[in-house]
Amino acid sequence: MTKFYLSEDAVARIARGLIERSLPKAEWTHAAHFAACLWLLRDRPAARVVADMPGLICAYNEATGVENTDTAGYHHTITLASIGAAAAFLGRYPEHHPLHAVVDDLMVSPLGKPGWLMAYWTRPRLFSVEARRGWVEPDIRAFPHGVG
Repeated sequence: MTKFYLSEDAVARIARGLIERSLPKAEWTHAAHFAACLWLLRDRPAARVVADMPGLICAYNEATGVENTDTAGYHHTITLASIGAAAAFLGRYPEHHPLHAVVDDLMVSPLGKPGWLMAYWTRPRLFSVEARRGWVEPDIRAFPHGVG
């Protein structure tokens, strides 16, 4: 199995890099998004992560030269869906299970595939301006992770 992060410190480095806006842009990968989210979820309630994550991502994007527009940068529906899915995934593990192992498991699950949200949303709906700016309900099937 591929190892994305080899230690708890490596996961923490990703999350702190997001928070401090110091993570090199090339390291802000699909796995890094989930690693940071899982680290935050381990540290604080999901509702707080939902409240904090938009600002963290927008600030990080701006710090790395990515504009948050109607077609690029921060995407609210994807962010909330990812937080909900990550919280549900993390809930399967004991409280002190190593996060780097959770990230590895998550990345070999359906969530690790970049198109995982296409099981719930059509491409036009998910990539609409409305979905980028706010939560948009799925149009294929209900999203099982209670966000929005």
